[in-house]
Amino acid sequence: MSHEKAPVTAAIRVLRQHKIPFTEHLYHYEERGGTAVSSRELGVEEHAVVKTLVMEDETRQPLLVLMHGDCEVSTKTLARLVQVKTITPCAPEVANRHSGYMVGGTSPLGTRKAMPVYMEQSILNLPKMYVNGGKRGFLVGVDPKAIAKILNAVLVEIAIPHHGES
Repeated sequence: MSHEKAPVTAAIRVLRQHKIPFTEHLYHYEERGGTAVSSRELGVEEHAVVKTLVMEDETRQPLLVLMHGDCEVSTKTLARLVQVKTITPCAPEVANRHSGYMVGGTSPLGTRKAMPVYMEQSILNLPKMYVNGGKRGFLVGVDPKAIAKILNAVLVEIAIPHHGES
């Protein structure tokens, strides 16, 4: 157990400002380890670890997608729902610029730029979701309904479950 103190990031300030209770979880970050590593380190199901993805449409308008760690995003379905031609993940440096966070430490809370947020609907069924707290190796456990509310998230069904090995 690390005795490191959890950082006070823009995301943490947003949670405190909205008086949303949360738990802090520091873990050893592994480059490209993704939600498989954080769920293993925290001892929680990967389904409960929610990744924050910075994507953009064909006009380069950024948007955030909140998705279960064990699922992929159907960008085709999302593009259809949002009524744009295409949606693609941003390049890491572009994502960093939009969010103000480093990829691997992107939180949907306290982003540099206000962006529309699309949240996989089934995330609301989780008793607690673990989402990035704004720094690599730092997740916060929080009520998904509270997050959906403060982010004014649009609920969507765009998950593609992983089957077997990816």
